[in-house]
Amino acid sequence: MGSEPKFHPHGQHLIAGHWRAGEGQFTSAPVDGQGHAVSKGSTALVDQAVQGAETAFWDYSVTSRAARAAFLNKIADEIEARGPMITDIGTRETGLPAARLEGERGRTTGQLRMFAAHILKEDYLDLRHDAALPDRAPLPRPDLRMMQRPLGPVAVFGASNFPLAFSTAGGDTASALAAGCPAVVKAHEAHPGTAEIIAEAILAAIRACDLPEGVFSMIHGGAYEVGGALVQHPLITAVGFTGSLKGGRALFDLCAARPTPIPFFGELGSVNPMFLMPAAMAARGAAIGTAWAGSLTMGVGQFCTNPGIAVVIDGAEADAFVAAASEALTATAPQVMLTTGIAEAYRNGVKTIGAQNAVREVLGTMCDNRDAAPYLYEVSGADWLANDALGHEVFGPMGMVVRARDLAQMREIALNLEGQLTCTLHMDDGDLAEARTFLPILERKAGRVLANGFPTGVEVCDAMVHGGPYPASTNFGATSVGSLAIRRFLRPVCYQNMPEGLLPSELAK
Repeated sequence: MGSEPKFHPHGQHLIAGHWRAGEGQFTSAPVDGQGHAVSKGSTALVDQAVQGAETAFWDYSVTSRAARAAFLNKIADEIEARGPMITDIGTRETGLPAARLEGERGRTTGQLRMFAAHILKEDYLDLRHDAALPDRAPLPRPDLRMMQRPLGPVAVFGASNFPLAFSTAGGDTASALAAGCPAVVKAHEAHPGTAEIIAEAILAAIRACDLPEGVFSMIHGGAYEVGGALVQHPLITAVGFTGSLKGGRALFDLCAARPTPIPFFGELGSVNPMFLMPAAMAARGAAIGTAWAGSLTMGVGQFCTNPGIAVVIDGAEADAFVAAASEALTATAPQVMLTTGIAEAYRNGVKTIGAQNAVREVLGTMCDNRDAAPYLYEVSGADWLANDALGHEVFGPMGMVVRARDLAQMREIALNLEGQLTCTLHMDDGDLAEARTFLPILERKAGRVLANGFPTGVEVCDAMVHGGPYPASTNFGATSVGSLAIRRFLRPVCYQNMPEGLLPSELAK
């Protein structure tokens, strides 16, 4: 890595094509090396960015789909051109390994290119036409045409755990730009330099494509009021957010309390329970336990799809599953978490779980500073059902085994789940009849239901759903990953008896 080019952040905000400093500063907190000064955001900068986005909307919203696709592809090109520098600053700021960041960079550019291809296909517009029936009795029918149109400026909040794929040019930004909506991004304080270099790539693409510079702005945080000012700005029409339940709910409430409420598309995480069916446990319970440990500790457990709970039927197979999981987790060395705040929250979370009545510690470790090591607990099905606190997410490599009395109690546990991003069935052919009774429950509880796998990989494709009933997300009808994500930033408009010369080109056919 020593010979790789370095990126030296200047710590400023990108406001409608111009780099601007703020009145105050905060210092970044990288894992490796010295922090750098970053300008704090402010309500005045928020207003400048949103005003620029509103001005840009009138031109950008009517650009051709081909022009927007070229823009998205150019952003991907500019990100790829900065690849080594992005990896360098990203590893220094987050502690994530270079291979993880390179893979995430590929996912980020892949999302941009996917949306470029998606809008060229036109299907997302949901074009409809009911031709006029002037001779219909008793009343004639007018000519009616409908299509999806962009909402307006969109606010996007960068995520702590995905500095590329869910941040500055991540899925929320990509889908908003694809829809024809300018984006104003609030960068996450955990990786401001990474946000800055990606913003530079987007600005280069804007200029290369000769688009309005207000189509994208990025504001650093560092001041509490920045996020609130952004979601409450009267010109913001929707919000994309990936983060904690507490922070997301606070912003969701602000959006709902506005004089003109707007949609808040918050992805807030979940415990992603797995249900292990009897035949699968008898055939390969220990192997599932070992594989579960690998999924729990992937990325230090800092995935919103981390499978934190395994529900098993108590007995010898459950013992073998727990023993295998514990052995694999014991062999896992402590790893660096993304921020000191996340590490502290993880320590507090495992401490709270461990202090609950009837919870038994299977594997306890020590965590210091920014490092985290796995924890494993177990509890009976009856005690899990009696204690709501055991169903709350702990962001990190902690697992809990819930020992159900029988299949009936396992089904009761499923019925008592809160909304989840994912639910998983581990099953063999002999479990098919019982699995059929679980599937309708899990469909109602989660946005994605898996069989014989682990949910930590979220494929970027047409069929993916990354969302679910509250509190997994704030809008159960949406996804933040996959081509369907574009629909969050569109709304249907019907044109009645409109002259073809005034219709959008896709409807004037």
